[in-house]
Amino acid sequence: MRRGQNNFINRSMSAPRIITPGPAELADISGQVAIVGVGESVMSGPSGRDPKKMAFLAINNALADAGFSSADVDGIMVADGLPEQITPDDFRDRYGLEQALWFSGEGGGLARIATAPLAAWQAMRSGEASVVVSVLGIDWASQSRAGTGGPAEYHREHAIKANAEAPFGFLPQPVYFAHIARRHMLDFGTTGAQLGALAVACRRHATGHPGAVLRDKPLSLDKYLAREPFIDPLRTDDCCLISDGAAALVMVSADRARDFPKRAAIVEGVGYGGAEEGTMFAQEPAFTSTPMRFAAPGAFAMAGIAPGEVDVLSLYDPFTVTALMMIEDMGFCAKGEGGPFVEGDRLHFDGGGIPLNTHGGMLSHAYTLGASHIVELVRQLRGEAANQVEGAGIAIHGGYSGSDAACLVLRRGD
Repeated sequence: MRRGQNNFINRSMSAPRIITPGPAELADISGQVAIVGVGESVMSGPSGRDPKKMAFLAINNALADAGFSSADVDGIMVADGLPEQITPDDFRDRYGLEQALWFSGEGGGLARIATAPLAAWQAMRSGEASVVVSVLGIDWASQSRAGTGGPAEYHREHAIKANAEAPFGFLPQPVYFAHIARRHMLDFGTTGAQLGALAVACRRHATGHPGAVLRDKPLSLDKYLAREPFIDPLRTDDCCLISDGAAALVMVSADRARDFPKRAAIVEGVGYGGAEEGTMFAQEPAFTSTPMRFAAPGAFAMAGIAPGEVDVLSLYDPFTVTALMMIEDMGFCAKGEGGPFVEGDRLHFDGGGIPLNTHGGMLSHAYTLGASHIVELVRQLRGEAANQVEGAGIAIHGGYSGSDAACLVLRRGD
């Protein structure tokens, strides 16, 4: 689904303007799409690697994981608007192929990685594609070191941000989320130690994951608290990595799910929502919430589950406070109760609570805009994750981009 098509907008004067997919578009996707292959490149800091070459390595690994060849692929999804993403011509040239390829910019990462199965299902239903690869390759760590780009580029060059936010010091991203974290603390009593619980959980998972960038850098809560905030109240451990890397997944119709060498992950629910004001953080009226409060209810309803039935959770985690707010907005606890909810080891894969970002997330694994989060959930549902959650059968991903969010519910295939 492309935003703007068959959407409705609730324009309440007393609340953020909400964008959600029309209910007819959501009616039939439960049990209709399967993720049958996942793959990644090596994740790293600045490496000088080409993002398209990394993307093709991830595709090769995902296709091998599914038992496909490149000739079987007839659909490609990337993240529209991100630089250096592969095109259909790139794909054909790389593999020496001539087949037609359905192509969509509604995949790759950010919120779109959670709604990618919906767009893929529409292509499958219309006969435009049957084997769809969603891929993201990124070299933002190399760009940032060279001073030629990176995740701050959009914010620096956005006209409204440059003229209405930056002159008041409201830039770059850590400044936004330091304000949000402080407001959450003032409104609800959230503490630095509670934010630290999120950072420590993700780091512990990274130290148990062979592909995580920070796998050799353990973090305790005492060590976290001993570090001075660099933008109060955020410490460096509250902020995501900037990475070079790529991740890909392969989707087919769920009626083919048993035809592959490894267990499939079945899509059971998708939800999407956006608060239009969210692009400009200074104008967001619900400052301590995310658009996940609009996205998650539809995904849970489509899947027919409640938060208490979730076995493993992944969240787009550019900052600890973002993940904290999405935990609240998804309904795992009430608004304002996220701090106590995440304390201790409740987010650890073996902590007895709700395991979060069991590969380390963007805080400690790699910043691939959520694509690696889906890879990790598929591996959890197969029972082959590095930090395996015992008996994982239902997995949830929350995608995010500031102004919008999406929720994806996956079930372990038969």
